[in-house]
Amino acid sequence: MKSLITLIFLTYLTKFSYCSPGDRSNYFIRCWETCTHLNCSDEYNVEFISSQQQPFYLKLLNWNCGDECKYVCMWKTVEAFHKRNWATPQFFGKWPFIRILGITEPASVLFSLLNFYAHLKLLRHFRKEVRPDSPCYWLWHVFCLVCLNAWVWSTIFHTRDTEFTELMDYSCAFSMVLMSCYLMLYRILRNVVHKFVMVIIATFFVAYFFNHVTYLSLGKFDYRYNMTVNVLVGTVTGSCWFVWCSWVRQRQWYVWKCAIFVALTGLVMLLEIIDSPPFFYLIDYHSIWHLSTSILIGLFYSFAVDDCKYLRKQEMEQFKRP
Repeated sequence: MKSLITLIFLTYLTKFSYCSPGDRSNYFIRCWETCTHLNCSDEYNVEFISSQQQPFYLKLLNWNCGDECKYVCMWKTVEAFHKRNWATPQFFGKWPFIRILGITEPASVLFSLLNFYAHLKLLRHFRKEVRPDSPCYWLWHVFCLVCLNAWVWSTIFHTRDTEFTELMDYSCAFSMVLMSCYLMLYRILRNVVHKFVMVIIATFFVAYFFNHVTYLSLGKFDYRYNMTVNVLVGTVTGSCWFVWCSWVRQRQWYVWKCAIFVALTGLVMLLEIIDSPPFFYLIDYHSIWHLSTSILIGLFYSFAVDDCKYLRKQEMEQFKRP
């Protein structure tokens, strides 16, 4: 697990440290300059010379004149590279994707929506199976709401990649990581420390999250810092779940679901290491990773159902004792 996290970390640093050959090529630069000169009406390359040059759905997603020129020139540059038998280049740190109805990464959008649907459906199943007076009942609801919000922003970001949608996607993804960590701490420590201590920890987590987002929103986005924090918190969370599951497995048979979920989640993170052009310029390994998380999350909710039932049964037995 440790070596896996290290590989992912190094991959992200490499991805964000090198300039992309596509947008730096003279062919792309000349194409973009010519396109904006012929089609854009202002010095910021926002407005078109003619309002009829762009379909309404592209206007709806705020594709301006300069963006359109980048998209058109990207594919012309890819074609020029291929004619010279050169590999498909990246542009601005990303592989080229075929845009569908203005959506930048269609597969990632589809699988982000699938994750949203999975959480929503599994929450409904959770509410049918677990009584509202069960321990941790509302905490699992908070976890689900945080995840639903994160997948909404993942959908928006992969639909239209801008500085704001990127910030929201990364920030909300980190909120899932933090919430998972707090959920782990609450479950393990609920009978060990006073509830007031858990409130203090929750307050610290919320404060740290807003500090994290504030830092990322100031100046240039710090990919290295964001990835470092996510990897550290994720590693601690996964490791603690593993230790706890091993400790209680004799009397809580169902914890194998949590352990396997954590193991498989770490395993599918290998998909994030693979950095290659998308299949048919539509599906990349990042989108496949999104698909895998929508499948695996069922294990975690199944663990949640069993755990809440176990905790409620445990409390009822304690209540019956004289």
